[in-house]
Amino acid sequence: MPRPICSQCQFLIQQCLCDHLSVVKSDIELVIMQHPSEVGHAKNSVRLLPHLLDKVRIVVGETEQDFAQLKAELEAESRPIYLLYPSEQSVEASQVKHSQQGILIVLDGTWRKALKLLKFNPWLLSFQSLHFSPQAPSRYRIRKASRIDSLSSLEAAAFGLQALQPQMDIKPILSAFDAMIEQQLVHMPEHVQARY
Repeated sequence: MPRPICSQCQFLIQQCLCDHLSVVKSDIELVIMQHPSEVGHAKNSVRLLPHLLDKVRIVVGETEQDFAQLKAELEAESRPIYLLYPSEQSVEASQVKHSQQGILIVLDGTWRKALKLLKFNPWLLSFQSLHFSPQAPSRYRIRKASRIDSLSSLEAAAFGLQALQPQMDIKPILSAFDAMIEQQLVHMPEHVQARY
């Protein structure tokens, strides 16, 4: 029998986050390209973002065909478009100066899956790549990462948006994320909690 889900936040009733959600306004539209393996993942941080940002879109897929509509829409855009992905060609996000609203693309998946998304969608390389240096370790205590600079997709999106918009207050986003982690920890068996 399926466990009851909150109709508003879409989390389990016993892990409801409605009291921790408030929408943050952003001049930048966030587009999440989500690898299919992340969709049903219990620790998926991206599912919080539609409850926390006024301009966010999540598109699930892997191949260029999966993202054909998104690609066509982005290619028709007049706003500046940025890809948050560290590379030799990427620039520090805080150094970007723009005078109009833009779009920030974030790839959601493990480092390996994000790289796969990029390889299957080389059209993304036509956009300016951005990176930023995390000021603190990830708050994502319930998911193991292979790299010390790894952040959850939610954290990467929040810090990327803030780097482009220094006036943006991302505390409500991070507070909701912390609440999600605490809720999951509370409902884990003790032997599982011990790993984190």
